[in-house]
This record gives sequence, structure tokens and C-alpha cells, in this order.
Amino acid sequence: MESLVANNIRQRPLRALVSIAGVALGVCLVMLFTGLSRGMSNDLQRRSSSVLAEIYFTRPGGMELTTSTANLSVKYAEELSKIEGVQSAVPVIRYIFQGGRGFGFEQVQGVDWEPYAAMNDLKLVAGHAPAAADEIIIDEAKARNGNLNVGSTLSLFGGKPYRITGIYAPEAEARVKMSLAAMQDALEAPGKCSYILVKTKDGVDPLAVVRRIEAQPSTQGNKIQLTRDIITNIEKTIPYLGVFLRALVGLSAVVSGLVVMLAMYTTITERTREIGMLKALGASRGYIVSVIEREAFVISLLGLVAGFAVSFVAGYLINRAYGLLFEYGWRWALVAALIGVGGGVLGALYPAVRAANLDPVNALAHE
Repeated sequence: MESLVANNIRQRPLRALVSIAGVALGVCLVMLFTGLSRGMSNDLQRRSSSVLAEIYFTRPGGMELTTSTANLSVKYAEELSKIEGVQSAVPVIRYIFQGGRGFGFEQVQGVDWEPYAAMNDLKLVAGHAPAAADEIIIDEAKARNGNLNVGSTLSLFGGKPYRITGIYAPEAEARVKMSLAAMQDALEAPGKCSYILVKTKDGVDPLAVVRRIEAQPSTQGNKIQLTRDIITNIEKTIPYLGVFLRALVGLSAVVSGLVVMLAMYTTITERTREIGMLKALGASRGYIVSVIEREAFVISLLGLVAGFAVSFVAGYLINRAYGLLFEYGWRWALVAALIGVGGGVLGALYPAVRAANLDPVNALAHE
């Protein structure tokens, strides 16, 4: 039976390749999109974990993932510093813009480097902090992925060149940072920031500090969040992403099943006389079904392997070209495998049953 299945595939290589490509497409859709969401989520969590400030102070809606407004007065930082239990308060501007290659988005922060670095235990591993309006610093990952060094130029805000004066570690929030004053000038927002990071003194309960901030008349009407609550996972940060991923999985299963079903159905039409000969020689219905299902299984398995290979290569190339991170998990890999193989086998079931029910006399007379 194995030789019969192999011969059937070799005799129709183009149709087999189309079927393999269809299964591979379904697998790629699942792996790439879930790998991207997992990579982005874990990357955000890693960078947020480097922020040692316990409290974010901002305007309502100011800490949404895609928000880049600067509508909070930096004067709040001085008021927050006077509250009992607060060690320091540092204003920050976060700006989000489209990636330089027209794909994805990037973030840049405006901060006063010395107090920001002291608060979050960041170090410059090369160069110096930004001083002039056209100077920036980047983290080690940005430097490594973009092949950038101190003295290199990076385009921001739609093409404006900025000179890299330093590289810092570890990664924290935005990978690109400039001085707060330079960011305020670029956004035409003097005296404004997006949020203020609040660091509490050692041994002080952050929730107690939050209650004290809320009790101050001058700070009421703003939004106060604990750092640990800002980013949990990307599915909660981006609305309906979970629904989108589940719909994508279902679509992938349908694509894989339909492609294999159509290929098997067409193959049976072409092999009607061959099937008739097998039945005339005594082949049972179960034997006919098993031959077609084994062929579908082999095609689906090849498509699965091709889909995994293309997913890994595509993820690597996209990461090198655009800096997007892909992290593949065993759970979604198993789902992709079930979709690729299960969809193909189920898709071939109807053509297999139809072939098993062919009348041998009519099949032999088929032209």
C-alpha cells in the first residue's frame, strides 16, 4: 500500500505540491501570527519589568498601548515628590510612530537621563547621555538588531536624522530615548509629559502612597496605576486580539481541509478507472478509503514540515528587516500540527468515501 501511495504522489507532482502548499499556508498563518503576538507580549513584559518605579501617574487614557499624547504638566512631578513615602518622581514623554520601513511601529521616549537612570538602575555601556536636540541613546538590543553604534544616525519622526551618542542597558520601556526638552520641542509641547514615574522609598507600601496621592486635591482627576498592573499580556492590551487569533486558527483549518479535499476529489476523478480495477480485483471499501487517506496524510505531513520551516525562516527574516520579535510556543505548534494533518485527513474523507462507493463496472467504462 505504501508504494501505491508514493506512486500516486509521484505521478501527479504538481497537484501534490499545490496541496502541500495549501497545508503549509494554514500552518504558517497560525505560527506567524501567534508567534508575533507571543513575542510582542513577552518583549513588553521584559521591558516593563526593568522599570523599578512602582507607580505611573498620568492623565486618563494616557497609558494605553498606542497612546502618545503629552498633555500632563511636568509640575506634578514636584508635587508628587513632596508626598510622604515618595523617593523621586520623573516625567516622561512617550511617542509612538510608524516604523521607518513602513511596517509596524516604534517608540521613542523623552526623559531627563540622570534621574530616570538612577530610578531604574540603568547604565550607559557606551558613549554619553543625549544633550543636544538631535542626540539620542538606544538600548543594546536596538544597537544589535539594527547594526548601530555610537556615532550612527537613526531617522525618527518621519525621516528626521538623530545622532546616537550612547548605548544603555538593560532594556527598559522604549528602546530609543532623547532628552525631555528635545522631545517637548519636537512635539511642540513645552512643559508637558505623557506620564510621571513615581518611586517609593524602601519599605513603604506603594498602595499607601497611591492613597495619599489620591487624597491630594491638586492631583485629583488624574490616573494612578501600579507598575505591575500596567502590562499583563498583549491579548488584554490590544482589544479582540484573542478573538482574531481564534478566527485565524479556524480559517487555517478550513483552508487546509478544502485544499486537500479538492486535490483528492480531482485525483479520484482522474483515477476512476484505476479504482474500478482495484475493486474488480477484490479491493474492499476499507482498502480504497485507507489508500486515499494515507495519501492525504503524507501530503498533510509534508505540508506541516514545510509550514514549520517557512514560518521559522520568515520569522527570522522579518525580525532582521523590521525588528519584530517572534517567539513560538509548543502549544500553538501542536495546534498548527493538528490543523495541518487533521484538516488534510478530514478533507480527504469525503473523496475517499465517494471513491469506495464507485461501481466497478461503471468505473472501468469511465473515459
